[in-house]
This record gives sequence, C-alpha cells and structure tokens, in this order.
Amino acid sequence: MKELENCKICPVSCGVNRNHHQIGRCGAGENIKMALASLHKFEEPCISGKNGSGAVFFSNCNLKCVYCQNYEISHLGHGREIEVEELAEIFLSLQDKKAHNINLVTPTMYVPQIKEAILIAKEKGLLLPIIYNSSGYETVETIKSLKGYIDVYLPDFKYSSNILGLKYSHVQNYFEVATKAIQEMYYQVGDPIFDSDGMIQSGMIIRHLILPNHVVNSKGVLKWIQENLSTQVYISLMAQYFPTYQAKDIEKLNRKITKKELSEVQRYMYHLGFENGYIQELGEHEEEYVPDFLKK
Repeated sequence: MKELENCKICPVSCGVNRNHHQIGRCGAGENIKMALASLHKFEEPCISGKNGSGAVFFSNCNLKCVYCQNYEISHLGHGREIEVEELAEIFLSLQDKKAHNINLVTPTMYVPQIKEAILIAKEKGLLLPIIYNSSGYETVETIKSLKGYIDVYLPDFKYSSNILGLKYSHVQNYFEVATKAIQEMYYQVGDPIFDSDGMIQSGMIIRHLILPNHVVNSKGVLKWIQENLSTQVYISLMAQYFPTYQAKDIEKLNRKITKKELSEVQRYMYHLGFENGYIQELGEHEEEYVPDFLKK
C-alpha cells in the first residue's frame, strides 16, 4: 500500500502518510472503513434487477457536499474498519446472496485496498461485474490504475460550473477534474453491454442529480456530454434531491425540485438527441419523489 504513504489518490492530493496514522481531508486513514454491505434494490433497473445490487457503502468522502444525503457515512465517517481479506469475503458473500454485481459506493479513498480485495475475491471465485460508483471527482491516474479491475463506471457529474463545485462541495476545479476522469472511464469501458436479462455487464452510465434553482447547471452538464462523448451515452437523470444536512439552511437549496424544473431538463436532454438512459420520476406532488427509475 505504498500509495498511502504520500496520498494523492484523489484530486485533493493531501500528501498525508496514511500508513503512519495520518488522516486526509477525506477522513480516511490506513484501513478500509465500511458502513454497510447489503443487497440494494433502489439503483437503476439494469443494476438492481430482481435480486438487488451487492452494494458496499464505504465511509468518508473526498467531497464535502452541503446537501449530502448520506452525510452520516460520508461526512461523519460512521462505519467500522475492516481488513482487505474481510472485504474480499464480503464480495463473495454478496455473490452467494445472488447479487447481480458488486457495487462499490464512494470507493475513491480506498482504491489500493479495493484492488487487492478484488484480486483475492476473484482467486476464490468472484465472477460478478464490479461497479465503481463515485462522485466523479477523480484523478485520471487513479482511474487508469483501475483498468481491468472495474467493469462498470457509474460516476456522478454534478456541476458544469466550478463556482458551484466550490460553493456546494468545497473543491477546486470540479468541472475540469470530473470531465477528464469521465472521459478516461468512457475510454476504458465504452457504452453499456447488457446480458439477456437486461443486467449491465460492462460500460458507463453517467448520473446527474438535478438541484433546485439550478436548471442551467444541468443543461451545461448535458451539453458537455453531447459535445465531448456521444448522444449514445447512457444518462441517469436523478430527481431525488431533498434538502438535508447543511442545505436546509441554504436559500437556493432548501426545497425539492419542481415538476417544471425536471420537465425543462428532460426536454433539453431530448433536444440534444440523447437516446439512452433513465429518468427518475417525481411523485404526484412536488413535495414527493419516487425512489425508483423509469426507463425512457
């Protein structure tokens, strides 16, 4: 785990020596910290399927989003420390439970350990596709190091504006960093490939969470994808935002999105020519949302 001695695994590049008990900005130290491993049935249909995705939720995060819906895990670091060998056994246990895949949720800080765990698990019979479910705020070098380990990339693409990245996630240059990482992900795995049951086996799906009062931001994200990748890219347009954590006290973020906002972003997506993906539907009232995904 030499990479942990001068940690630059994520774009923050703290340079701390995690092997000597130093803690980075993300909150991670030497050992893997995990909050939960379970069959998760609320991902996109091609990920959750009938049995559920084998989701492993890692503690801590290199972003500090003011609206984080998992802030107890990502910001407060709730969870327990585990060894690499235990993580490998968790992967195999999820496979035994008939998970459709192994879904690594917020894995960035633990990439060196996760790669080792994948190797151990595969030696013991792990056959499931591996999903890298991240914020999109990644270094190209880290993503390159994952080539051959990861089958499916599931990045968030949060902001088309660095101003919003700094204001809401407290990081510099989110747009440039995330777009370069997403391009490398797409280069590695391309568009999704599905099995006969419609379950994703490889490829990339880009997620985007619509924020209230920020339709222009969403349009900028979609426009970049169209101009720099392809209209064949699978997009998961997420409408599940609700004000939690610090966002409850921020004027532009202290409500859920409206049907009008969702409709405007959806129309723009169609206008750009996107053909593939998922759109999360709002409930009957603007105050409600449906925690599920509808295929276009």
